[in-house]
Amino acid sequence: MTWVEAIVLGIVQGLTEFLPVSSSGHLRITSAIFFGRDAGASFTAVTQLGTEAAVLIFFFKDIWRIVRTWCLGLVDRSVRSSLDYRMGWYVIVGTIPIGIFGLLFKDQIRTAGRNLWLISFTLIFFGLVLAFAEYWGRQTRTLENFRMRDGVIMGFAQAAALIPGVSRSGGTLTAGLLLNLTRETAARYSFLLAIPAVVISGVFSIPDVFEPSAPGTAAPSVAQMVVATVIAFAIGYAAIAWLLRYVAHHTLYLFVLYRVALGSLVLCLLLTGTINAT
Repeated sequence: MTWVEAIVLGIVQGLTEFLPVSSSGHLRITSAIFFGRDAGASFTAVTQLGTEAAVLIFFFKDIWRIVRTWCLGLVDRSVRSSLDYRMGWYVIVGTIPIGIFGLLFKDQIRTAGRNLWLISFTLIFFGLVLAFAEYWGRQTRTLENFRMRDGVIMGFAQAAALIPGVSRSGGTLTAGLLLNLTRETAARYSFLLAIPAVVISGVFSIPDVFEPSAPGTAAPSVAQMVVATVIAFAIGYAAIAWLLRYVAHHTLYLFVLYRVALGSLVLCLLLTGTINAT
């Protein structure tokens, strides 16, 4: 992997991780168009450690309060009715689907799941599903109305994002809107829900990123991986604040249009033979 490649992909990861446009899909597309190869699923997973570090810092007070209350609630019944205690369980239970599917389909995610025909289709299809959710959802429920059922459903939506092009935030925002949650509520839970899965996936992918098994995958050096992750962290931190402000006052149709346009562009490039699907 070249330094330009590592820096560009770090920037792309930071810009797209929290937007409902699929960061893994963007990394795959960027690699194919500009560098003629795939950076690999492990590279995506490790750079996500940078963006999740941004989440940990941005929501540190909330996370610490939830963790502390959840631990206290294990021995003190009086706090079990609090939102923070329940939110701890919602995140734990919501993480189970992606853990199970990630283990079951690990090999497919790293190989067939990175096919650009599939990514272009998922960008368009799930973009349209997001548009339907934005139109249909009543957005009457806030975090105080959040229930275990919501956490489970959004957990399965997050698991769908194991396929590049679906989008972790896009899937959870879509599910949240269909559950009549407000955009901001769905976004906040989405940020918290991603932490366990992304951190565990990133840590376990560190050995693989330097010795990728997929043919044609670009292997970064340790220095390149660190720089890409730090860049993703810095840009991702700014993206969190921007997205929370944006979803509080705007619809998600802009992202829908972008997804459909990008997916259509990739289809055109594939049909003309400009880029290869694998």
